[in-house]
Amino acid sequence: MRAGEVMSEAWDAYRAHWSHLVSIAFVVYVLIAFLALLLTAVLGWLGFVIGLLISLAGVFWIQGALVVAIEDVRDGRADLSIRETLDRVLPRLNTLTIAGLLAAIGIVAGLFLLVVPGLVLLTFWLLIVPVIMLEGAGVVRSFGRSYGLVKGHGWSVFGVIVLTVLVLVLVDIAFRLVGSAFDSWVAQVVVDIASRTVTAPFVALAWTMTYYRLRTLETAALVTG
Repeated sequence: MRAGEVMSEAWDAYRAHWSHLVSIAFVVYVLIAFLALLLTAVLGWLGFVIGLLISLAGVFWIQGALVVAIEDVRDGRADLSIRETLDRVLPRLNTLTIAGLLAAIGIVAGLFLLVVPGLVLLTFWLLIVPVIMLEGAGVVRSFGRSYGLVKGHGWSVFGVIVLTVLVLVLVDIAFRLVGSAFDSWVAQVVVDIASRTVTAPFVALAWTMTYYRLRTLETAALVTG
């Protein structure tokens, strides 16, 4: 598996289905932002803390919804509406939340300690969300399953991560330049949501395409072995 080929495939899919995928990301981001603001307004600092946790878990909710959407458009068309896509995520919401928070804690701790352990964990746990959404894995199994798929292809997967982060940084810089023209926190929030909405589908595509390619390699190895 080559990282460049995965990114090229992700870009082709993004161009073909960007409006559908961006719409899903936008709806979920707005819902999460609204919930976080509501909690802060009602509960004060406690609501703010809860809102931060929801925003963190929301990253994995969005990825879960986009994985479902990507699976849906693989035949070349979108058969599921936004509502139907979100409905398929709801039964897996708790699993996504717990697995996502555990992964985030482990990766951040690894980055703070020696950096390298965090990058290693990020690489081996990259496919947790696709495994949960497409294979119905539970919290514990999702970690092991992601590791099993990535094992033997770690450098290629890490290459996908590096290229994805590079795209995120470049797009974020572009949006921040636009946002710097507006001296308003509301505008800054809108620009931030817009940036995340545009990039989230591409990230999901790159990482989900990685999952599909590794699944294909796994199947081929079982057949020949």
